[in-house]
Amino acid sequence: MTRVAMWSGPRNVSTALMRSFGARPDTLVVDEPLYAHYLAATGLDHPGRDEVMAGQPTAWQDVAAALTGPLPGGVSVYYQKHMTHHLLPGIGRDWIGTLSNAYLIRDPEHVVASYAKVRGTPDLADLGYAQQAEIYRAYGGPVVDAADLLRDPAGVLSRLCAALGIGWDPAMLAWPPGRRDTDGVWAPHWYASVEASTGFAPYDPRPADVPARLRDLVDEARPYYEEMAARRL
Repeated sequence: MTRVAMWSGPRNVSTALMRSFGARPDTLVVDEPLYAHYLAATGLDHPGRDEVMAGQPTAWQDVAAALTGPLPGGVSVYYQKHMTHHLLPGIGRDWIGTLSNAYLIRDPEHVVASYAKVRGTPDLADLGYAQQAEIYRAYGGPVVDAADLLRDPAGVLSRLCAALGIGWDPAMLAWPPGRRDTDGVWAPHWYASVEASTGFAPYDPRPADVPARLRDLVDEARPYYEEMAARRL
């Protein structure tokens, strides 16, 4: 059994990567299991807050127990899609060391430009770069850059599978459109594009359009990104 904790910031291709792993017949996926705890602890009013709070445990200890506990028969890979900013300072870390940790990164110019379109003015904590670097420094694991993944899905995914010690399955390159029972209850607010998808989108080489007010945020995030990018597959 391989329990893959994929740590990603927001506005990445994290949901498409979850689709990719979910296309494997040997894999069970879970979508942002710490989200309800994050909302409970911060008091933030995200779209679908009440549904998220009702649909997941709000105590991080219960989440950690589920992520490291028994699984159904026939499952040999447990893929956990995590948002790094959900890993608040008050959450214990020991359970993370029992998982096969991996990291999905994206250039902060593109993250900030995309985030600004949907949630206004983020700060560094919202983007999860520092938390991602913290997890990597403590536990290591393979690093995937979203741009590399979109340029060469088969090559990057096969290297990722090898690094995780699981077999490469070409089924990871395509999936049926539509919603999944394993999608978070927030899917209606965020997942329209991935629900329409049947594979990874082509890489878009256009430069990011970062609002002038957020250029300093890009500069603040970049050292964390560069630290991780130097170690990418």
